[in-house]
Amino acid sequence: MSSDAPAVAVVGATGAAGGTLLRVLQERSFPAAELRLLASPRSDGAEVVFGAQRLTVRQVSDERLRGVDIAFFAAGALTSRRHAPEVAAGGGVAVDKSSAFRLDPEVPLVVPEVNAVALQRHRGIVANPNCVAIPLTIALAPLQRAFGLRQVTLATYQAASGAGRDLVAELAAQEREAAAGREPRATVYPHVLQGNVVPGGWAMRGEDTDEEVKVIAETRRVLDLPELAMSVTTVRVPVAVGHSAAVFVELQRQASAEEARDAFRDGPGVRLVDEPGEQRYPTPRDAAGGDDVLVGRVRADPGREHGIAFFFSADNLRKGAATNAVQVAELLLAG
Repeated sequence: MSSDAPAVAVVGATGAAGGTLLRVLQERSFPAAELRLLASPRSDGAEVVFGAQRLTVRQVSDERLRGVDIAFFAAGALTSRRHAPEVAAGGGVAVDKSSAFRLDPEVPLVVPEVNAVALQRHRGIVANPNCVAIPLTIALAPLQRAFGLRQVTLATYQAASGAGRDLVAELAAQEREAAAGREPRATVYPHVLQGNVVPGGWAMRGEDTDEEVKVIAETRRVLDLPELAMSVTTVRVPVAVGHSAAVFVELQRQASAEEARDAFRDGPGVRLVDEPGEQRYPTPRDAAGGDDVLVGRVRADPGREHGIAFFFSADNLRKGAATNAVQVAELLLAG
């Protein structure tokens, strides 16, 4: 990527992830000479405010992607599979946040704080990991570098926005219904999420959810630890924005909780929030709107050899999706 002011497209510009991506591009003053907003036919003709501009959204097509240097895909795997190869064939780079290419051995799966070097082998498509795998690998990488990893167990606490804008709206409606004394209704999601915690809602792959399978496979790939032992339970919680997880790791060598904290302090993209005696630890409310992975409740795990436990929270729409993609594009521009 040699252009200092590339032609940029955002595919899925009217969705939750696309809207967040546009905000991040604006906040980081991404140097786009041209910005094309593309989406499904139902959004054709819609207008989106970007800074001082009012831009018209057009239906995505190969023709409208022609000449684009960087195309951000935030519209689902089917759209990415259809159009990302065309961007690559035209000499541009597709930065894809869907699951379409995450496990393709020819496509780098990149978290810039962890494995930026993988970008060197891209062939016109770069994949972004799942919105849990991104903050998880950012949190695990400092421990991996300092002590090595043998095994990882985690339970997630995933926000409604991870399932899309419609579930966020449904959660808000359920909260209003409950406050009015009415029984909340569920149409978008298999369960009422308000006042609830659901260890499912994803498609099943055997005895695991599809989300659990993704988190394991993508974490191993980003960390370049294909044999890493992992166990995951994914859980949806009644939070609008911000994914969290309780994580238990077995290290290759012994480390105290303070040594683990030192490793986290040195970790790019990590902000240590770990004063439990003062009731300071990561929460999704504190993580929302930011790009750091908040890590805290760091302590020894006596239930496993060389064990360390910790908790993290991160904004799933920003660092879990949009910000990671923009950071990838910034690295592409830097060469």
